[in-house]
Amino acid sequence: MFDAFFVQQLVNGLSIGLVYALMAIGFTLIFGVLNVVNFAHGEVYMIGAYAGLLLITSLAPPLFAVILLVLAVGAFTGLALERVAFRPFRRFRDEASLKSKAMREATLLSSLAMSIVVREVVEKIFGSNMQIIPQEYLLIQPIEIGPISFASGQFLIFGLSLVMLLALQYLLRRTHVGRAIRAVANNPMGALYVGINTEQTIVATFMIGSMLGAAAGVVVGLYQGAIFPAMGFVPGIKAFVAMVMGGLSSITGAVVCALILGVAEALTTNYFAQGWGDLVAYLFLVVTLVFFPTGIFGGGRERV
Repeated sequence: MFDAFFVQQLVNGLSIGLVYALMAIGFTLIFGVLNVVNFAHGEVYMIGAYAGLLLITSLAPPLFAVILLVLAVGAFTGLALERVAFRPFRRFRDEASLKSKAMREATLLSSLAMSIVVREVVEKIFGSNMQIIPQEYLLIQPIEIGPISFASGQFLIFGLSLVMLLALQYLLRRTHVGRAIRAVANNPMGALYVGINTEQTIVATFMIGSMLGAAAGVVVGLYQGAIFPAMGFVPGIKAFVAMVMGGLSSITGAVVCALILGVAEALTTNYFAQGWGDLVAYLFLVVTLVFFPTGIFGGGRERV
């Protein structure tokens, strides 16, 4: 028997999962080339939403232009983040320094500090209250398909995510920059020895990952109708969990696991109260760490 509510929740879960996927790719790309977690990625998501609001209120461009300009803002944010929070810890280029545990921990703490600073600055400038998106830009127009009702924002999330994921695959597989990113992720010292400019490659990785995160932020802001300084925290945690589940450096794994998280959260509300959905990601994280320490799409199983 056809269950319209179940299908509705499934679609909702896929749209949520695609947002997590765009963010998880940013985590995965940066971890792949630097072997560190960028805990400021949630703030990139938030900056994308606020950049979209500023563009709408000051210039009132068409939606397509808003997204393109936010992508540019995301790229600049990634560049600035790499220069301020990550590059100072890469002063030494020998293999021992690149694999140093102390350097990874220092970089992780630096990104965490940058996350707090950026969030506090935004809160001082815009206030801690929610900022409302103008009515004409909201992506909440209902679209009826049989007994199921969709919002226009869900179609934008599906379409934009699909385009960006396909563009990313093309970039990584068919372009010089993409091949350089894959080489550095596979063997940083080997890439350096064969003449690849690793510094430019790392910068490009930050810019690409931040573009995806900023795009996710502005689309969700337009869909939900309100933004606030701490809006990137929860999606950032969910995207991090998806990255861990996917095996840390597997883009395909991160995307698949993000979709699993999104669908599981949406379907959980069929049987439990709304608040229980947020626990799904943490449950998946615990199960992954216990039974799949290298991730579902990672290497062979090990005992914790």
